[in-house]
Amino acid sequence: MKGPACREAPADPLLTTALRSRSLRAYPLRAAFRVVALVAVALMAACSRNEAPQATAPVADTLYSGGDILTLVGNEPQSVEALAVRDGRILLTGTRAEVMRRVGPATLQIDLAGRTLMPGIIDAHSHLLNHADSLLQAPLNAPPIGKIESIADIVTALQALKAARAATDTSILIGQGYDQDTLKERRHPDAADLDQAFPDQPVVILHVSGHMLVANSAALKAAGISAATPDPEGGAILRKKGSREPRGLVQETAMHAFIGMLKGQRTPEAQATLIRQSIAHYAANGVTTAAEHLLLPGQPEVLEAAADQGLFTIDVVATPAYMMADQLMDTGGLRFGEYRKGLKYAGIKLALDGSPQGKTAFITEPYLTAVPGCARDCKGLPSIPQAEVNRLVLLAYRNRVQVFAHANGDGAIDMLIKAHEEAEKTLGETSTDRRTVVIHSQIMRPDQMDAYKRLGLLPSFFTNHVFYWGDTHLANLGQARAAYLSPLKSAIDAGIPASNHTDNIVTPLDPMFLLWTAVNRVTLSGKVLGESERVTPWQGLRALTIDAAFDYREEQDKGSLEAGKRADLVILSANPLKVDPMTIRDIKIVETIKNGKTIFKAP
Repeated sequence: MKGPACREAPADPLLTTALRSRSLRAYPLRAAFRVVALVAVALMAACSRNEAPQATAPVADTLYSGGDILTLVGNEPQSVEALAVRDGRILLTGTRAEVMRRVGPATLQIDLAGRTLMPGIIDAHSHLLNHADSLLQAPLNAPPIGKIESIADIVTALQALKAARAATDTSILIGQGYDQDTLKERRHPDAADLDQAFPDQPVVILHVSGHMLVANSAALKAAGISAATPDPEGGAILRKKGSREPRGLVQETAMHAFIGMLKGQRTPEAQATLIRQSIAHYAANGVTTAAEHLLLPGQPEVLEAAADQGLFTIDVVATPAYMMADQLMDTGGLRFGEYRKGLKYAGIKLALDGSPQGKTAFITEPYLTAVPGCARDCKGLPSIPQAEVNRLVLLAYRNRVQVFAHANGDGAIDMLIKAHEEAEKTLGETSTDRRTVVIHSQIMRPDQMDAYKRLGLLPSFFTNHVFYWGDTHLANLGQARAAYLSPLKSAIDAGIPASNHTDNIVTPLDPMFLLWTAVNRVTLSGKVLGESERVTPWQGLRALTIDAAFDYREEQDKGSLEAGKRADLVILSANPLKVDPMTIRDIKIVETIKNGKTIFKAP
């Protein structure tokens, strides 16, 4: 026996005493045999390798190496050579030599083969249940997402859905994703456009923004909307010229009349199937934490049932709609901020205005193009009165519940800022860690960015708008306002944690395309819109990971690759930091890992 390993052995009180006495005579025969056995085992273990034994260290379940590993730690690009996972969490990152010390006989060693590993995508804002619903609806998106170019195409798609579902003439048909600005008619469809093909069957088509819809005559009747129906506060029922008769287009809060119709009647098994398919879609896009950011009455129960069935292989963060705020906070009907079986209620969702491309977003200077239903000085409209916004924000702050506020236009953003300041004044306290998230923050002003910084408000931007509707915004808003759309770079320069989102199903759930729009800011026609708001790929990735985790108060557990955090990972086909920025959109999701387990792998 040679080497230092033969001079050390595991400690045992009886063995240590015996060795120091150098004699077994003082011990009874049974104890002597025990000492001899311990000496033999200790010497065999110590001499099995020619090095000093070390304190037992945790052994990795899985080790990743052989490609770029982006940590997303810090403001400048950082990568490591290897990453080890144990029990669903990151055990260690570092050089391959360092991490290899945690490899044992059962460790699975993954060779990235030149591909890139990074944190899983954290969905800062989308609508998972809407995506599930869309699986039963006619797709009405324009190119490049879909194929719809005219009202006739919309009718054809609805007829195809009816045939595929073998739907009766009394069951409702729903389509989603039409955009009036891309149709050759350059207008919203009317009820009359749908009545010709569907005279008795209720038909509803949802605008791509989700903030308006068109119903045919049968659907308007089923929803109880007629010439006698007044416009609700925060909404509009557009009328035929020269009369009070509804023409089919219904905006904002007026859509509430259709909620029951749109939700439909499904068996629990059918609902579970749709949610399972939607979760799989999110996982296939590298998302390890998904969002459902407008739970309507009845939908918390849907998510609770899905959680109980174990459907959430990824985490789901939900925000109930403001109309349930009193009930939920007064009765303690939901526990906010805690996960249960993959489901967490992060806070309350306020919807302060509408859609910028639909021209219902509430802005302080008028739109430059014609607005349906508005004759002059058209600035959109707030969905909730200021007094009610003040009350809801105060209610949430008083109950220590986060606020997630949809605010597209600067007018709506002003409303939220005022409500925030009023609530803190009433409470007699000032906090920069309420983590109030201003979802979209699109048509905003530089002075509002200063207010975000001062008050601790967090923007969640939507840079896909630059590509899909940048040309429309130029026409509707002019160069100055359009160029400041979703100003992610300005927020970063101000030191404000800012996330970025797809608002799926408004735009496709494609994180690399979202990154591409943030980095390049190119419109559908090829123009660069807001060059000074372009970000680096590293900054863009932070907005999809660690800064999105900050929105949810989960930055200590997710969003970057650091020891102790969850092993929520995604493998990319290429490194976004190393490719031509214009080709970032071509990077594919190869594998998605949640808590150390693969939940998606590309074929």
